[in-house]
Amino acid sequence: MSARMTMTSAFAEEIRTLLGPSGFTQDPELVEPWLTDWRGRFTGKAIGLASPASTEEVSALVKLCVRHRIPIVPQGGNSGMCGGATPDQEGNALLLSLRRMNTIRSLDVPARKIVCDAGVILQTLHEKVDGTGLRFPLTLGGKGSATVGGLVSTNAGGTQVLRHGSMREQVLGLEAVLADGSIFNSLTPLKKDNRGFDLKQLLIGSEGTIGIITAATLKLVPDLADRAVVWAGTGSLSGARKLLLHCEEMAGSALEGFEVIPQPTLDDVVHHLPNARAPLDGQHAWHALIEVVADKANVESLAGLVEAMLEAALEKGLLEDAVISANETQAEAFWLLRDSIAAAEREKGPAVQHDISVAVEKMPEFVEHAVPMLEAAWPGTEAVAFGHLGDGNVHFHVIAPPGADYVSWQAGDGKKISSQVYDLVTQWGGSISAEHGIGQLKRDELARLGDPVHLAMMRQVKQALDPEGILNPGKLVPLAPEASSL
Repeated sequence: MSARMTMTSAFAEEIRTLLGPSGFTQDPELVEPWLTDWRGRFTGKAIGLASPASTEEVSALVKLCVRHRIPIVPQGGNSGMCGGATPDQEGNALLLSLRRMNTIRSLDVPARKIVCDAGVILQTLHEKVDGTGLRFPLTLGGKGSATVGGLVSTNAGGTQVLRHGSMREQVLGLEAVLADGSIFNSLTPLKKDNRGFDLKQLLIGSEGTIGIITAATLKLVPDLADRAVVWAGTGSLSGARKLLLHCEEMAGSALEGFEVIPQPTLDDVVHHLPNARAPLDGQHAWHALIEVVADKANVESLAGLVEAMLEAALEKGLLEDAVISANETQAEAFWLLRDSIAAAEREKGPAVQHDISVAVEKMPEFVEHAVPMLEAAWPGTEAVAFGHLGDGNVHFHVIAPPGADYVSWQAGDGKKISSQVYDLVTQWGGSISAEHGIGQLKRDELARLGDPVHLAMMRQVKQALDPEGILNPGKLVPLAPEASSL
C-alpha cells in the first residue's frame, strides 16, 4: 500500500450507496468522539466513520476498501485499554464501527449457547440470558460499553477467569470478515472437530489485524442459586497465595473469584467512595476478596462450606480476620470496593498501568521484589499491585509523585518506568499483556522484548492473511526491523 492514501469522490459515493444514510458519516461532531481511546492516551484522524448493519455489508465494505486501498480500523465499544481501536494521525484510515450490528441472533437454552452480533453490549447479553436459568460467565467493569466483538478481539478476561477462563474459553464458534472481504463462518460449534487448524482461535485476541469479528457463538453455564462473598485480611501477598490454595482445595470448582488488594489501595478507595467503610477492623497488609458460588444442587451446603473453609484457614494461620457477606447488598458493596480502584487512583493523579502476568506460583515473590525496587528507583512514586492472583495476573500500577503534570510525567518518567516494569516481567518469564491486549500502546515494547521466533510467526500470519496491510495497521503486530510504516 502507498504511504499516503486519500479518499476519492468515487469511494465516498460508493460507500454511501452501500451503507445508506445511517451507515457512513464525515460529520466531525459525529466522528470526533470515536477518535480518542477510552484512556485518552491516543487521538487519531479518520476519513470517516462507517457503521455497517450486517456481515454482508462488512464484507462488501472491506472489498471496497481493498479496491481503493483504504486501511480499516475496526472498533467496538471503544473501551479498550491499549489504543487498539484508535486510528493513527495520518488520517488515511476508515473507522469501522460494529455498534449497529447489535442483534442477538439466537438463544438456545437446552444447548446452553447464544449467538450474538459483534456489536452486542456485554450488559445487554447478561440481561438477555437473565431468567433462563443460565448466565454468561464473564464480566468486567466496562460491561455497559464493551461489545462482544471487542471482547473476542482482545481475548478479554475479568473477575471470573479463575473458574471459567478468559474469552477464549467462552467462544464456541465465530464469524469474521477477512482482509479480502471473504466471510469466515464457523458459528456452529462441534464438541470434536479435527479438520486441521482451529482457525477461530487464531482470530481470538488478534485485535482486528487479520479479520473483523462480526458474530460469535458463546457458551452459557448454569445460573447461580446463591453465592457467598468473603473479605479476608492477610499479612502478606505470599500469605494470600497460601490462602488461595487452601480455598481451591476446600471449595474446588465452587471458588469463582479471588482478588487481592493492598491496604493503601483500599484506603484510597474508602476515601474516594462516599459513605464507604473498610469491611474489616484494623489494618491488614493485604486483603482478599473471595467469591464461592453454588448451583441448585449445592445451595444448601454453601454456608457450611464457606464457614468450614474459613475456620480451617484461621486455624492454619492463613488469615488474620474475615467477614462473610450477610446479604446480596453487602456482597455488592464488597465488589464495589474492588471495582472502584481505578477511579480512586485517578483521583490521586497520573499513573502508568500495566496488566502483567508471571507464573501463578511466582506472582507474590515478583510483587514483593518489584514494588520496593521501583519505588527506590523513582523516588516519590507509589507502586501498587492488585487483581486476579489466582490466574497469575495482577494490575501493576506506578502512581506519579504528588503534583506531577499528567502529560509530561507520562511521556517522560512514566514511559521509562513502564519499560523497566516490562523488563522485570520478561526477566521473570512473564507476559507484558495478560488481558488488555497490545494495541499501539505496547507494540514497540513487544518488538523490543518478544521472542524473535514468536514475532516472526506473527508477522508471517499477518502477511499471509492481510498481504495489503488493510486491517488495523500499526496495532499488535510489530513491524519487521527493515519494514516501514504505512
